[in-house]
Amino acid sequence: MTTPEAASVRLRNGASVRIRPIRPDDEPRLSALYDRLGLETAFQRFFTVMRSLPPEWAHYFAHVDGVWRVAVVAERDGADGEPVLVGVGRYEAAADAPDAEIALVVEDAWQAQGLGAVLLEEILRAGEAHGIHEFRAWVLADNARMRGLLARHTRIVRQQVEQGVAEIVFCRRAAAPADAA
Repeated sequence: MTTPEAASVRLRNGASVRIRPIRPDDEPRLSALYDRLGLETAFQRFFTVMRSLPPEWAHYFAHVDGVWRVAVVAERDGADGEPVLVGVGRYEAAADAPDAEIALVVEDAWQAQGLGAVLLEEILRAGEAHGIHEFRAWVLADNARMRGLLARHTRIVRQQVEQGVAEIVFCRRAAAPADAA
């Protein structure tokens, strides 16, 4: 997402969420999102399960530079009117690396509604806007949802599985050309 404004997106179930860049004040919302993740979802994202997201991790995740470290969030309004995060997509690249590593997480109740695809597209667009055209994801080999998402929405350059973890290198799939009139 190249602008700081939120964009509303309607999901398959008819619910709407706002997609926007992450902000430093999202630290407590990141911790709350982690607390609502199911054990399997947390394990698939972090390759471990923790009682809570360590505060230093929430701080690190919420403070990005907007070029080499970019993150977007999906939020809804909570019962108290405050924003509640339901998903996060991010990439991180080293200045001398040819690619950026991506990560996605969607709260269990919001999965299978197209939100992962929206977050993925936003971070890939942001990466391309900053000159990053190749991306990498480390995905548990049995994480069929994430592997399927990447297979459907990206052009996979290569992948290999070692010790139960798939390293998947991919590019953003080019938009279909408009029909000639």
